[in-house]
Amino acid sequence: MKQLSRTLQNASPGWVALLALLMFLVFTATVLPEQSRQAEQASAGAETPDLSLWYTPAELYNMAESYGAEGRQAYIRARFTFDVAWPLVYGFFLVTAISWLFGKGFPKDSPWQLANLVPLAAMLFDFLENISTSIVMARYPLETPVIAALAPVFTLLKWLFVGGSMLLVVVGVVAAVRAYMRHR
Repeated sequence: MKQLSRTLQNASPGWVALLALLMFLVFTATVLPEQSRQAEQASAGAETPDLSLWYTPAELYNMAESYGAEGRQAYIRARFTFDVAWPLVYGFFLVTAISWLFGKGFPKDSPWQLANLVPLAAMLFDFLENISTSIVMARYPLETPVIAALAPVFTLLKWLFVGGSMLLVVVGVVAAVRAYMRHR
């Protein structure tokens, strides 16, 4: 894990972190609103597992039913197009931002340097959520109990790691500013 963290840090100079931030901002301003509109239309305004913090398997099946056949197909299509790109975009931003900021704010041998791995967990759980909810949607009305029970766990873990990553960016900014002020 230390080697992976170090590799990510070496691949994250300031200009790469800025490029990742720009990509994140452009994607958020242009792609997300359109995707949100399409999801709202396809689901007829029903709740979506992706934006929920927690849901039960029964609630997931209720979502699948309320989407209808076309809505379920649109949901699955979005999980394997947009929702493959989105975790890569936010993951790229979070990994490079944390790597660069923590590289500036903490000593090279600090355990805090491993914090740049947290966004990778967020991405992993996002992909697992997408796969599991898509399987439930694809098989509906047949039930897939184990996968339906795992989906909300993946969703919760995704949000915990995404939120934790955002918090780490804030910690990194504070640490980098503090280190800069100390060295001036």
